[in-house]
Amino acid sequence: MGRDLPAQPSIFSRLCNTLVPHGGMIVRPRASACLDFEGELAVIIGRRCRHVAPEGALSVIAGYTCFNDASVRDFQRHSVTAGKNFPATGALGPCMVTVDEIADPQALRLVTRLNGTVVQDDTTAHMIYPVAQIIAYLSTVTVLEPGDVIATGTPAGVGLGREPPLWMKPGDIVEVDISGIGALRNSIADESPPSP
Repeated sequence: MGRDLPAQPSIFSRLCNTLVPHGGMIVRPRASACLDFEGELAVIIGRRCRHVAPEGALSVIAGYTCFNDASVRDFQRHSVTAGKNFPATGALGPCMVTVDEIADPQALRLVTRLNGTVVQDDTTAHMIYPVAQIIAYLSTVTVLEPGDVIATGTPAGVGLGREPPLWMKPGDIVEVDISGIGALRNSIADESPPSP
């Protein structure tokens, strides 16, 4: 996005009702047409931990999955929490691949496709902060619990960074494909009108 590199990981929380599974509908809210894709590697914590050193951080992971951290960009401009917490805007799946199957989380290829067109293509080797450092930082801030999901950030190519911007719209199909894990696939739908 052309910003300066952060001095430490930037964090925010997502509510449980923002999440949808593989094959589920990502919902574009009535309040905005600026729904963006963000393909990401997600880490699932396997054991309770606090103050984990980076060199031991990978030992607390249960597994990995794909994540689409879909963001409502106009709301995100004034509040990251708002832009990331509309219902049914974050997708994860298709499965959890256990740590014994992923030798190095910094050696994975991530490709995001929108309606079959590649919009993001990079490797986790280019992450600003490696997985171990993210876990170490978060475990300093709070206790990490089994089942906690950490979305690790997205590579270049998001819709906001394009000219003109490329937003997801109803009927679109978005896929986040990570080597060794599989492809998370979701369709986009408009939020239902309010009940009378």
